[in-house]
Amino acid sequence: METLETDICVIGAGSAGLTVAAGAAQLGRAVVLIEQGEMGGDCLNTGCVPSKSLIAAANRAQAIRKSGAFGVHAGAPDIDAARVHAHVRDAVDTIAPNDSQARFEQLGVTVIRAPARFLDSACIEAGGKRIRARRFVVATGSRPGIPSIPGLDRVSYFTNETIFEKDFIPPHLIVIGAGPVGMELAQAHRRLGSQVTVIETMRALSHEDQEAARLVVTRLMGEGVRLLEQTKIDSVGATTSGVIVNLAAGETINGSHLLVATGRKPNVEDLQLEEAGVAFDAKGIKVDRALRTTNKRIYAIGDIAGGLQFTHVANYQASLVIRNAVFRLPVRLDESAIPRVTFIDPELAQAGLTESEARAKHRAVSVARSEFADNDRAVTERMRDGFVKAIVGGGGAILGATIVGPHAGDLILPWVMAIRKRLTLREMTGFIVPYPTFSEASKRAASSYYAPMLFSPRIRSLARVLSWFG
Repeated sequence: METLETDICVIGAGSAGLTVAAGAAQLGRAVVLIEQGEMGGDCLNTGCVPSKSLIAAANRAQAIRKSGAFGVHAGAPDIDAARVHAHVRDAVDTIAPNDSQARFEQLGVTVIRAPARFLDSACIEAGGKRIRARRFVVATGSRPGIPSIPGLDRVSYFTNETIFEKDFIPPHLIVIGAGPVGMELAQAHRRLGSQVTVIETMRALSHEDQEAARLVVTRLMGEGVRLLEQTKIDSVGATTSGVIVNLAAGETINGSHLLVATGRKPNVEDLQLEEAGVAFDAKGIKVDRALRTTNKRIYAIGDIAGGLQFTHVANYQASLVIRNAVFRLPVRLDESAIPRVTFIDPELAQAGLTESEARAKHRAVSVARSEFADNDRAVTERMRDGFVKAIVGGGGAILGATIVGPHAGDLILPWVMAIRKRLTLREMTGFIVPYPTFSEASKRAASSYYAPMLFSPRIRSLARVLSWFG
């Protein structure tokens, strides 16, 4: 069996692994990249790119429905499911060359398309070759977690890995799970013409600020999505027309198709991590703050590392590994200011602590906020639902920020920077914001914190005294 000697061996060609491979190769290091599936991983093929493409199509349909309020009458949207599917595939195909095997081979990376397994603490086998490396990076990602529901193994269902392959609009889509993926796809399919029922054992978007989550839930229900929260499923089964879901309360729901969106499971199987002395559990591979495993020559990043499961987190972790593995610089994972976005309408974005998290962790917490209903640009666009909420500690310290409303995912960045750089709300009020823009809502939220002090009787008295001097 041929043996390859390399500086860095990366297992997994998703966002995390590709970032390490590209960075290390461009810095002159010898890199072997191993991937048994599609290049680009979940984000490109079954996650971020196709889902946001489908959401974009659904939003266009909704814009047509709402155009009458602007005096523009277009009638009901005509949904061409095949063209929607073609749009999704076109977006994936357009981005795919950036993640392709050909591109990475041009960078000097040796790409092996095969499963990988550890033989010992410093060697793996893949594609009939042994690879010995100074450092290994495990970035094999995750896959949909399937709940233990009686009958589920005997019916056909979609997950995020298969839902984007269809070129039709389901007449009635039943979604199990009301997390970000379930809620995004529920709204998208409803706007594209499906009847949609969402079933959740807890609260919808339970990890988000509940005030913001309720606003999102209200919008979805207003658009016709049926949402059953705190609802237990007894069993599922197949029917001649699709699928039936039997609820513990006795109700039965008949649908044409089923989508399971109940979380993720790390891809640790078949790697033979025990042979390399790498500890792991059901949540993923255990890592320290430098993303090293219990075998210090092996790193784990992305979903497999058991932390926040976002593409931007994977890329951030990859940058830390490059600094540590290539330049030997000390690094420390810092998740205090990592943003997250649920790409629903209205969008929901979070950075730092939510209000409830802050109150549980800190003694003195206050909230500064502004409403999009008071934002002039939001008024002109008829997008007045939502708010900006800053979570504030002592001395105006910014502990977190919640935005629910138009373009929340874009508007969250200044708050990410403020939390990361430990700015106070006073510094946030000093920025000049163009008018009229949605971003004014963030400055107004910051300013609202100081308004009671600025316009207090004491300050008004001071202003009156100063006026005596001309």
